[in-house]
Amino acid sequence: MPDAAGPNTAIIAVVVVYFLILVGIGWWASRESRSVAGFYVAGKKLPSWVIAFSSNTTGESGWLLLGLTGMGYLVGFHALWVVLGEVLGVALAWAVVARPFKEFTDRYDSITVPDYLTDRFADRLNIIRIVSAVIIFTMVGAYTAAQLTATGKAFSSFIGTSYEAGVYIGLAVILLYTSIGGFKAVAYSDVLQGVLMFLCLLILPIVGIWHAGGWGEMLAGVGEADPALLRPMGEHGLTVTGVMSAISYVGIGLAFLGAPQLLTRFMSARNRGQISQGGVLAVVCIVVFDIGAVLTGVAGRYLFPGLADHETILPVMSTELFPAVIAGVILVVVLAAIMSTVDSLLILASSSIVRDVMQKIFRPDFSDRTLSLIGRMLTVVLGLAGLGVALREPRMIFWFILFAWSGLASAFTPVVLCSLFWRRTTLAGAVSGMIAGFAAAMLWVLFIKDHFYDLYEMIPGFAVGFAVTIGVSLYTEPPPDGGSMVDDVKRVVGGPFSAGEGEQQHRRTR
Repeated sequence: MPDAAGPNTAIIAVVVVYFLILVGIGWWASRESRSVAGFYVAGKKLPSWVIAFSSNTTGESGWLLLGLTGMGYLVGFHALWVVLGEVLGVALAWAVVARPFKEFTDRYDSITVPDYLTDRFADRLNIIRIVSAVIIFTMVGAYTAAQLTATGKAFSSFIGTSYEAGVYIGLAVILLYTSIGGFKAVAYSDVLQGVLMFLCLLILPIVGIWHAGGWGEMLAGVGEADPALLRPMGEHGLTVTGVMSAISYVGIGLAFLGAPQLLTRFMSARNRGQISQGGVLAVVCIVVFDIGAVLTGVAGRYLFPGLADHETILPVMSTELFPAVIAGVILVVVLAAIMSTVDSLLILASSSIVRDVMQKIFRPDFSDRTLSLIGRMLTVVLGLAGLGVALREPRMIFWFILFAWSGLASAFTPVVLCSLFWRRTTLAGAVSGMIAGFAAAMLWVLFIKDHFYDLYEMIPGFAVGFAVTIGVSLYTEPPPDGGSMVDDVKRVVGGPFSAGEGEQQHRRTR
């Protein structure tokens, strides 16, 4: 940790410049945010490269730079199972989910995921909107608190501020540019943040391995400290516990198929062609992000053994191996990862109240300008609500964030996938599946996880969500035109690796 005023001043200067850039992006995007669609989906005008970076940076967060590097430090190459799961999740999301989801939501003129589900299942009583709002509000509170915890740790490790001061500073900047510029500010700031994260996780492991004396020297040193760090199955080997641990790590990537904060990126694309162009960039980014994070942790285990908090390995490496200005840039990268998720979560929670509850149920007479103003104010209120939990400093960022990640994904992913690809899905099945998937994930954490090989809660959450959605749908009546809509979307969009009629026509007229 730097003690001299000079290094601290250099780091602080870099951070201040970065914060000013974010606020500038917020002001630039503010004109687009004066309507509900503008504030929550940037008017559906985003290009491919923006949605590619935005979806990945939102999905990764402080969990990547502090949590996953910390897991690389703690369990070594066993953490590469996380990489496999996330690469598969991102690739499948872009190849299988994104185009039909974009087509459906454009047809329904949806602004939020509950918007889409409500219209897809002809939910005239708005049950899906209410259930979604409760789940999103609950999980976003936990998720935001964990990200603010990461902010406090980052400032404390890099600059030496108090943990509490770091939380306050980070939240203040996030609330400023998010409430001003809405989703457009969030998406374009994600591009800046994503580029910084990409460069950091490309360069930092290379520098770490070089300081360790090279790849062979690092492996020898890590293996001497603990041979289990070099084993794919970790300390438990090829046992039930080891296999369950690997499955849990792979399961983390399943959320990319249907977490609402990620689906919003596909919804906000200018057209389906932008999605086709953005997929390769998204996959390349996630590979660099995740492998770089794990290798940074492994190199850090060799260079700085015995850390009291393994989730501080990236800040420690940054301040010890780089000049102060570069350390400041890396602090900016950590903050970028955190902010790219917090801003999206606040927009998600705000939209679930303003769009799905207020505009669609209680006050449809409110003007767009009034609703967008309420959205700004609610975004600030939601951020302040997460502050109370964050100040208690949850210790393990990795697992605390994954808890909230699994709750959102278990509630929405099974239902969204069934709605896109199974014509027989019903309203009763969708509502039951959302509640059951969410409840299963939460109950697993509270009562079963510690007694069942520490299996990650998203696995049972998904299993129960799919089973209940399908089971209830088989015994209830589907919406009148649901099946024909699924067939028509499939005809227009085509399969994952083939073009439908709409895609072929788009190519001919380009």
